[in-house]
Amino acid sequence: MAKKGERCPWCGDDPDYVRYHDEQWGVPCFDDQHLFEMLCLEGAQAGLSWITILRKRENYRKRFHHFDIVRCARMTDDALAKALGDAGIVRNRLKVHAVRKNAQAAIRVIEREGTLAPWLWSFVNDKPITNTFRTLKDVPASTQQSVAMSKTLKKEGFTFVGPTICYAFMQATGMVNDHLVTCPRHTAVQRIRLPK
Repeated sequence: MAKKGERCPWCGDDPDYVRYHDEQWGVPCFDDQHLFEMLCLEGAQAGLSWITILRKRENYRKRFHHFDIVRCARMTDDALAKALGDAGIVRNRLKVHAVRKNAQAAIRVIEREGTLAPWLWSFVNDKPITNTFRTLKDVPASTQQSVAMSKTLKKEGFTFVGPTICYAFMQATGMVNDHLVTCPRHTAVQRIRLPK
């Protein structure tokens, strides 16, 4: 069990991981572009460690137009083929093509809903779920909310959005506060003022 005042142990002491933990993970996000980026990156992480993706994040941003949804949706087969030749990202054909497919699905949702954020946040009733876990073993791999999100995203045409990926996405974007109660960030993210 982590001691009071210690960070969540999953980030270890790697500077990139610590920075991500301290500045981004669990912070509520309502920006469509950032939400889309995190959904794509969590999908790319499937079967890999998050630090692998974190270290490649800037390369992903360069290759995929900083996750501009419209530009990603318009990427040509040739552009995706070039991405598959880029050692700076995970060169998995299905994962690379998922960025375009997910962007096209996101546009359909935006055209219908007006914006992506409220639609995604509706799976947690529009406010963060604050958990009170004491050890990493207590943290689930998925929840009923992530299962519901996964099913809905798949129906909308998104890919690489299984329940575990969706839960990791919810944790990363602050829909769920899964910082351990002993971690200073648990309280810090709770204090963040949400938009009205």
